[in-house]
Parts: sequence; C-alpha cells; structure tokens
Amino acid sequence: MDNLQGLISKQVNNMLVQFETLGYLSNNVSNTQTTAYKSQRFENYLKEDGRLEAVLRHDYVQGTIMQTGRDLDVAINGAGFIPVIDKNGQTKYTRDGSFRVTSEGTIVTRDNCIVGGGINLPADYNRLKIQPNGKVMIQKTKTSEFEEIGEIPLVTFRNPEGLKVLEGNKVEETNDSGKPIYLSENKNFKQHALESSNVDMYGTVQNILQINASLIASKNLTQVIDDMYKEVINLRQ
Repeated sequence: MDNLQGLISKQVNNMLVQFETLGYLSNNVSNTQTTAYKSQRFENYLKEDGRLEAVLRHDYVQGTIMQTGRDLDVAINGAGFIPVIDKNGQTKYTRDGSFRVTSEGTIVTRDNCIVGGGINLPADYNRLKIQPNGKVMIQKTKTSEFEEIGEIPLVTFRNPEGLKVLEGNKVEETNDSGKPIYLSENKNFKQHALESSNVDMYGTVQNILQINASLIASKNLTQVIDDMYKEVINLRQ
C-alpha cells in the first residue's frame, strides 16, 4: 500500500501525463485547417500500480477531398505518401499536395522541397495535367498532344504508425515503419483537389473538456493528500 508521499508522486505523474495529452489535443485543434494533417492520439492506460502511462499514435484515416480547381493541387485519395527532397538532400514524405513552381520551373512543396526526383515545367505551355497514376503531362500548344515530363511517385510503408512525424507536415522513415514501398500501379492522385485535415473537432473538444475536468479533480485530490501529509508531519513534531 502506498504511503502519502507515494500517493502524491503518483498523482503528480498522472497530472503530467494528462497535461501532455492536452498538448497533443490542442495541437490537433490548431491544425484543423492544415492540408492532409493527420490527428494525433495520446492513448492513456492505467498500470497496475495506479500510474498513468501513454502511447502516441497517429490516425491515418483519409481526410475529405476538397476541390480547389488549381492545377498544382494534388490530393491522395487512399494510402500513400509523396517523397520530397529537402534542402539538405534528405528524402521526407508528405500527403500535402499543394505544390508550386520555382522560377527555374521545378515543382516544389510550399517550403521548397523538391517533389519526387525533380519535375521541371517548360517556360511556356498550354495545359498541365496530372494523371491518377502521378504522371505529369503538358500540352505545349492548343493543337499539340500531351507529353509526359515526369512523375509524382507514391510510396507506402509496412507500418505507417512507425513513421517519425516532422515539422512542415512531413514524416520520415524509421526502423519501425520499414522502408518505403513504391506503388507503381496506383490510381490514387486527384488533380485540382486537396485532402483536408482528418481532425474530428467535436470529438477533440469533448476530449479536452474531459481531461480538463480530470485535471481539476486530480489537483484537488493532490491538495487533500498534501494537507494530510502536512498534518502527519506536524503530529510527529
């Protein structure tokens, strides 16, 4: 059976876990408008000794596909990630297909990561088409045929839960996620559209209210135990 010091230590630990959970939920709320953002779950469980522990998980459920009408917006409708190369030459992965073109004609992400192995658009063309399989096609003039100039690759992982989440709406592979698997026969891309965040605002707000109530109860209980501890100390003096 725990003594009073042990009870206080346990309550403080549990409150810290709840505060951390609240932080992840707040992060979800702040990313409700982030393209293709995947919500985080900090799952709490109670150990036999009464201490709370938690495991961080990511919800890779598909977000709603929203039409934008923009040529360089590409949503992934289904599983997969787009490989991008950052300024250090490192390959990262994203589901955010809101791309743009540099002054040199290279298709990049919002934060200037190169898409795929590098896709360069000519200075002048009539139309740009991105096929469901990721093939990038251009029509140079109104009367010419479309020609392929590159491909937006799509990869998946054996265990997406094992991916390391990075800033900038990106992830990177780990030993737990396994190596990327190239999907050569996919039809998951949808041009002129973006995937919205999959955060469940109603459920998230409900969780925040529940944790807030739990924190208040834990604080009050900790104060009661602390007062009892002080009384015991005074009796011994």
